[in-house]
Amino acid sequence: MRTIVWKFGLIAAAICSALMGITLPLFDRYGIEHGEIVGYAGMVVAFLMVFVGVKSYRDTVAGGTISFGQAFMVGGLIALIGIAGYVLTWEIIYFGFTPDFADKYAASVIERMRQAGATDAQLAATTKEMADFARNYRNPLINAAYTFLEPLPVALLYTLVSAALLRRRPASPATA
Repeated sequence: MRTIVWKFGLIAAAICSALMGITLPLFDRYGIEHGEIVGYAGMVVAFLMVFVGVKSYRDTVAGGTISFGQAFMVGGLIALIGIAGYVLTWEIIYFGFTPDFADKYAASVIERMRQAGATDAQLAATTKEMADFARNYRNPLINAAYTFLEPLPVALLYTLVSAALLRRRPASPATA
């Protein structure tokens, strides 16, 4: 199990990391909201490795049968490795290359609100909230926690669906 979990988890991490590295430079050109769409689309592609890994485990290690719980455990471990790679990549990119990302993100949120017709009071409240966010985001532990939560719903959904679709009970012997 260990080999399959690491293999597919590292592939998922590599896909997430590569797509993050490719799309991050596009944020300034096309806007952060477009980057979010591309980022989540990349997660959808990367976490396909959960399904592939669980199927590989079922077919090669588990003899063609797997319970929902076993499949969920294998998929969850693959997902956790993929998420860990995503977080590590973001920590390196953020603290090494784009320490102003939180400020740019905050400015983007405020500008979207302004264009949507937000009141001055709403803009002031959001500006304060975004300033607090940017300050907190500079803490590596808080940054890592926020970053961990980004792909978690996608990874969890893939894990649940994979476990449900790929579970297979052993064939019961024919009774005569």
